[in-house]
Amino acid sequence: MYAIIETGGKQVKVVEGQEIYVEKVAADANDAVTFEKVLFVGGDDVKVGAPYVEGATVTAKVEKHGRQKKVTVFKFKPKKNYHRKQGHRQPYTKLVIDKINA
Repeated sequence: MYAIIETGGKQVKVVEGQEIYVEKVAADANDAVTFEKVLFVGGDDVKVGAPYVEGATVTAKVEKHGRQKKVTVFKFKPKKNYHRKQGHRQPYTKLVIDKINA
């Protein structure tokens, strides 16, 4: 059984026992997080939401929080003596999917 959930403005396909990296979730490490925005549940019986599946939830455990590798942003305008260098590290949360309730 698998499901497609919405978190952090993105859609993620999940399976029980899978480790996923999503946008930072407001929860401490080893906490349980429940996602109620389930768009699709697949397997033997398929359920498609409009926009979400009624009564379907996905439960996950927070493994850790972290920050991704640095992305360098460099702005430059030729012949105008303008250049700006900026770095950015996006925060993420690592989750382990515990259960999919259809």
